[in-house]
Amino acid sequence: MLKSRKELDAELGGAARAWLDEALAEAAHDAATPDAPGPYTSPPWELRYAAAGRHCGPEHADSVRSLLLVEARAPLSSVTRLYEQGTAAERRAVLLTLHRLDLGDTALPLVEDALRANDTRLVAAAVGPYAADHLDPHAWRHAVLKCLFTEVPVAAVARLDDRARGDAELARMLSDFAEERTAAGRAVPEDLRTVLALTAPADGGAHRAPPTAAPAAPAPTEES
Repeated sequence: MLKSRKELDAELGGAARAWLDEALAEAAHDAATPDAPGPYTSPPWELRYAAAGRHCGPEHADSVRSLLLVEARAPLSSVTRLYEQGTAAERRAVLLTLHRLDLGDTALPLVEDALRANDTRLVAAAVGPYAADHLDPHAWRHAVLKCLFTEVPVAAVARLDDRARGDAELARMLSDFAEERTAAGRAVPEDLRTVLALTAPADGGAHRAPPTAAPAAPAPTEES
C-alpha cells in the first residue's frame, strides 16, 4: 500500500526526510517549468526516482516514487521513460501511480506490457485502478485470467465486483479455464470460484459451474 507524505515523515530518518524534501522540491519545480531540462535531458527528479530505494529504503521506495510522479505532474514522456528504462521495482511504482496522474488512456500500453510479463509484482500492480478505469472489457477479462494463471490474488484487481457483475463472457472464460485445469489434473484456484460467483446474472441465476475435481483415471483392465 502506498503511504502518504505524513506517514513517510513519521517513518523516515532525518537524512532520508531531507533527501525527500529536496527531491519533491525538484519535482514541483519541473512541474512549474516542464520545458526547462530540454528535449533530450531528463529532469533531475527522474534521477531521484531511480535513487529512492537507496536513500529512503526499499520498503518506502514505491511510496516515494509515487509522490515524485504526482508532485512532478509527470507527463506521458516521463512515465514511459521511467517504465521502459527502469528496474522491475521502478516499473511497479509507475503502474501503482497511473491513476493519480492526468494521462487519460494514453498510458494503457504500459499496463498491457506489464500484463504480458511473468513478474507477478508487475501483474498485480497493472490491475489497479487505472486498469479498472481504462481497459476495455476484452483486455480486462484477460487481465483477470492472467491473475488466475500466475496466482496473483484477485484481491489485487481494482473494482472487481463492479466489472465482473453479470459478465457472461467472463463466466464462460473462467469455466473453460477451470475445465482445462481439471483435464490436466491440476487444481482449480479458489479465486476462480470467487470471481465466477461475482459474474452471476442480476436475475439471481447462475452460470455454468466449474468442475470440482480432476476426472478419475480409468480402472485398469486385465490386459494392462
